[in-house]
Amino acid sequence: MADPAPLVYAGAGAATFAAALLPRVLDRAPISMPMVFLGAGALAFTVIGPLPDPDPVAHATVTMHLTELCVIIALTGAGLALNRKIGLRRWSTTWRLLGITMPLSMLAIGLLGWGVLGLGAAASLLLASALAPTDPVLASEVQVGEPTEDRESDEDEARFALTSEAGLNDGLAFPFTYAAIAISTVGAAPAAWLPKWFGVDLLWRLGVGVGVGLLAGWLLGKLFFSAPSERFRLAEHAEGFVALAITFLAYGAAELAEGYGFIAVFVCACTIRAAERSHGYHRVLHQYVEQLERLLTVLIIFLLGGAAVTGLLAGTGWRDVLVAAVVLLVVRPLGGLIALARGKTGSHERAVISFFGVRGVGSLFYVAYALDAGDFTDPDTVWRVVGLVVIGSILVHGISATPVMTLLDRRRRRAARKLHGDAAEAPHTAV
Repeated sequence: MADPAPLVYAGAGAATFAAALLPRVLDRAPISMPMVFLGAGALAFTVIGPLPDPDPVAHATVTMHLTELCVIIALTGAGLALNRKIGLRRWSTTWRLLGITMPLSMLAIGLLGWGVLGLGAAASLLLASALAPTDPVLASEVQVGEPTEDRESDEDEARFALTSEAGLNDGLAFPFTYAAIAISTVGAAPAAWLPKWFGVDLLWRLGVGVGVGLLAGWLLGKLFFSAPSERFRLAEHAEGFVALAITFLAYGAAELAEGYGFIAVFVCACTIRAAERSHGYHRVLHQYVEQLERLLTVLIIFLLGGAAVTGLLAGTGWRDVLVAAVVLLVVRPLGGLIALARGKTGSHERAVISFFGVRGVGSLFYVAYALDAGDFTDPDTVWRVVGLVVIGSILVHGISATPVMTLLDRRRRRAARKLHGDAAEAPHTAV
């Protein structure tokens, strides 16, 4: 068989050029970059013979670490991008999504796994924990853009809520993934797993994640912006690759201390942003992270497209399709509307926030991680349904994101003009 390396290199070069061009070419089109690379992966693995096996089940370790890397880099970008200061009232929409929508979604998905798919307790909980978090990787069209000066009005409520939710709920799903792993290995009896889970996997790991993120962010913020010597004041040198130091230091330190690295990375990035909110260095760091995240996303989604046509979805039945459709079109939208009722968002914003619960790379990571660590029955069903939900999210949300957000922005501008006059630009106006 011919050496596939030249073909892989040529394809990687073409994909890199495409990753740079497509966001601009597709700026106003109802097509997202992940949609293009999902289709390209499916086509390539159907037509071209000598390509590496993209099966995430056969290559679970590679899948886990590749998706892990993509998620933590995306979390850094999300934390750096947020202009709004953290607070109970300022982030009230986020807290509602995390405290109400996420638990409701997990409960509904777990029941679907148990009642419709016939999964056991551990596999149902794994399915729920993997599909509960929204994704900071695939949701760029509905998230905030680059960091700006300290102008909170630059962030409309819909984009802010979806970005901040995605930044936190990836880490908050981890305790429930650990619970699924524990049930798969020691049994469903609460006495066998609940005490350790509550004390270690919930309280300790969450506390360490937040604590390490705050400490690392405070120290790095002092170094970047307030170091006594200009040589150590990295913000003055505008080197974007330092974003990797933020990501890896926070994640590695939290994981070494048995905490949740996803939480630590996002909290660390938010803390650095708060250290000197209006400094232009945040934009330099964010641009580097965004470029790296885009390249990793291209690779993962291309491989997902290949996996979809080479066996990942083999054996898919109507129940799998039904559950995936209900998760995307019923569970998340309904849970979001319940959580945001009587909140500060307008009716159109509530609808957008509730609908765009994008599922993506984080879900793939959780499944790969849990199946590697636990002893689950029927892992193929879990992979099939998660794969269907992620692919469905790429297609449904990719088609609808640009036109829906454009319409929302127009309504917001009209509402702002009615309230403040023709010159008003108020992205925070509820609609």
